Amino acid sequence: MVDTVVIPLLKILIVLNATLVAVTYMVLLERKVIAWAQSRLGPMRVGPYGILQPIADAVKLMIKEDITPARADRWVFTAAPIISMVPALPVPLYITDINVGLLYIVSVASVGVYGIILAGWSSNSKYPLLASLRASAQLISYEIAVTMTLVSVILMAGSLSMVGIVNAQYNQHVWYVFVQPVAFVIVLIGGLAETNRAPFDLPEAEQELTGGFHTEYSGMRFALFFLAEYANMIVVSSVVTTLFLGGWLPPFPNLSVFHFLYYIPSWMWFFIKSFLFLYLFIWIRATLPRYRYDQLMRLGWKVLIPLGIANLIVTGIVKVLMS
Repeated sequence: MVDTVVIPLLKILIVLNATLVAVTYMVLLERKVIAWAQSRLGPMRVGPYGILQPIADAVKLMIKEDITPARADRWVFTAAPIISMVPALPVPLYITDINVGLLYIVSVASVGVYGIILAGWSSNSKYPLLASLRASAQLISYEIAVTMTLVSVILMAGSLSMVGIVNAQYNQHVWYVFVQPVAFVIVLIGGLAETNRAPFDLPEAEQELTGGFHTEYSGMRFALFFLAEYANMIVVSSVVTTLFLGGWLPPFPNLSVFHFLYYIPSWMWFFIKSFLFLYLFIWIRATLPRYRYDQLMRLGWKVLIPLGIANLIVTGIVKVLMS
C-alpha cells in the first residue's frame, strides 16, 4: 500500500508543488530580466528587491472579479483554461519511466492548444476568435517539423524512453546537441511556438488582438492560462535538456578527468541546464520583435518542415551505414 499508493502520491505532490512555485517565480525572473534589458529595476515594492511580488500577484488574481461575457458559451468558456492548464502540468498517474515516454509527453502537450481554440471560440468575440484560428494554423506549421526532428533523436537513441535516451547519450559518449544540431534548433523554435512565446506569440499579440484568446478572461480563469504558459516553458526546457544535453548527466561523463563533476548532484545538473533554456526564453522575448503571421507560416512550411525531413533522411542514412 505504501509503495504503490502513498509514495507515488507524495512524489506527484512534490513535483506539482515545485512546478507551481517555479511558475510564480519565473514570472518575477522574467520581469526582472526584461527590466534589466531595458535599463529599469522591475518590481521593487513588495518585499526586499520585490522578491514577494509573485505572492501579491497570486492574491490579486484570486480576489479579482471573474467575469463571463453575456454571449459566451459558459461551459466551454470555463473549461478552456482548464484544458490548457492540465496538459502543461507534470501530473501523471504514476511517476516512473515508461518505454514510450517521449510519445506520451508530445501527445499530452499537443492537447493544450485545444484550450486556446475553445477559449477563442467560446468568448463569442472577434479578436479571441482570430487568435484561436492563428493558434490552430500555427500548431500545424511547427508540430510537423518538431515531430520529424524527434524521430531523428529516436533513431539515434533507439528508444522512446526518456531515461533510455539519456543512457544512449552516455553510452555513445556524446550529447545529441553535437550530432543533431539541426534538430536541436528546430525543437527550440518549436518550443517557442508551442508556448506562444515571442517572437511567435501571435495568438496573443496585444498590439493587434488586444490580448488574443484570453481577451475576455479575468480573475482565476485568466491566471490558469498564465500558469499553463509558464508551466509549458518548464516542460519544454526539461524535454530539450533530456533529449539534447544529456539530462541529469554532468559534462563529459565518460572522461575520468572530469569525474569530480559527479560530486554535484544529478538533479542540480538537470536544474542548471533547464534554467539556461528558461533564461533563453526570457532573453529572446526581451530582444526579438514579433514575427508577422505570414512570416511564421513561411518559416514553418518552407523552412522548418523541409529541414526536418532532410535531417531525418540524413540521420536514417548515417544510421544504416554505421550499423
